[in-house]
Amino acid sequence: MELKIDAVITWVDGNDLNWQKKINKYLKVKKDFSKKKNLVRYNSIGEIDITIKSILKFAPFIKTIFLVTDNQKPESFQELQLKAKKLNRELVLVDHKIIFKNYEEFLPCFNSCSIGNMLYRIPNLSEKFIIFNDDTFLMRLTKPSDFFYNDFPVLRGKWEKYYENQSSRMIYHNMLKKINKKFKAKSGGFKTFQQTSAKLAGTKNYLRRFHTPVSVRKSTLSNFFDNNNNILSDNIKFRFRDKKQFIISSLSEHLEIKNSTFKYRKNRQLTYFRSYKNQHVTKIKLWLFSVNPKKLFMTFQSLEMADKKSFNYITEWISKRIS
Repeated sequence: MELKIDAVITWVDGNDLNWQKKINKYLKVKKDFSKKKNLVRYNSIGEIDITIKSILKFAPFIKTIFLVTDNQKPESFQELQLKAKKLNRELVLVDHKIIFKNYEEFLPCFNSCSIGNMLYRIPNLSEKFIIFNDDTFLMRLTKPSDFFYNDFPVLRGKWEKYYENQSSRMIYHNMLKKINKKFKAKSGGFKTFQQTSAKLAGTKNYLRRFHTPVSVRKSTLSNFFDNNNNILSDNIKFRFRDKKQFIISSLSEHLEIKNSTFKYRKNRQLTYFRSYKNQHVTKIKLWLFSVNPKKLFMTFQSLEMADKKSFNYITEWISKRIS
C-alpha cells in the first residue's frame, strides 16, 4: 500500500500593494515598504517557485502540495499547477479563511506562529504531511523514510537543556548580579519559541530543531487541540509575533517525543545560508553540497540581501539543479 504524504507551504508576497496596505492598517508603527530593510521578512523573489519545483522533482512520493496564502497567488501559479498535473500531482491553493474557519475573529493574521497552528485544519490533508518554509528547498532525491520511518515522523535537531537549566547561562546571570547589571532577555526568538513549545508538550529537555522541513502527523495535533482548545485560541489571537507564543513545528515534534513516537536523526542533512558577503565561501558550500550524497536540504535565509553577483550565481546553480 502506497504511503500518502502531503506537502504544506506557507507563503506571503510582501510586494503586493494590497497586502502592504492591509498590514499597515494593523501595525502601531507603519512600515515604509519602499525601504529594503522593511521587506526582508516579507519579500518575495521567486523562492516559492523553487520550493514547489524542488518538491515536484525531488519528492515524487508527494502527490498533493498545499500552498497556504492570504488571498494571494504567485504569478507562476497556473504554470506550476499545470506542471504538477502533468506529473500526476496536485498543487492546491488554500486561503487563510479556510484554515481559520470558526476563528475568523483572528483574521487577518500576519504571524507565522499563529498561521502555522492552523495548518492541520487544511481540508483533505493527509494524516502525514511535511511543512516547508518558502526558503527551504529539496536539492537531492528524497524518499518517504527521510521524513517518516515506520509511521513515525523523523526529527532532526540537537538535544539541549532549557535556558534556566544551562549551567553556563546560570553562571553568566550570577556574574551580572554581582556587578548590579541586569540581564536583557531577547524579545522572543526561534529558540525561545521552541522551548515554550517543548514545555507545553511536557518534555524534560528540548530538541533544538534545524531549518529543515517538518514531518507532522495530523492526529497528533488534532488530538492535542481537541483536548486543549483554549491553548489554540490563546496562541492564534496574536496578529503579530509575541514572545509568549509556541510554534507548531516544535509542539508537534515534542508531543511525539513525549509519546516516544518518533525517529531521531542527528545528521541535519542541511546546507544553511544566512550570509552572502563572501562569494568564495558561498561557492565552496554549494560545491560541498553537490559532492555529499547525504545532504538533502538547502535553506537560503534572506536571499534577497545577497549582492547581485552572488544572487545570480546561487539562482543559476539552483536552476541547473532543479531543471
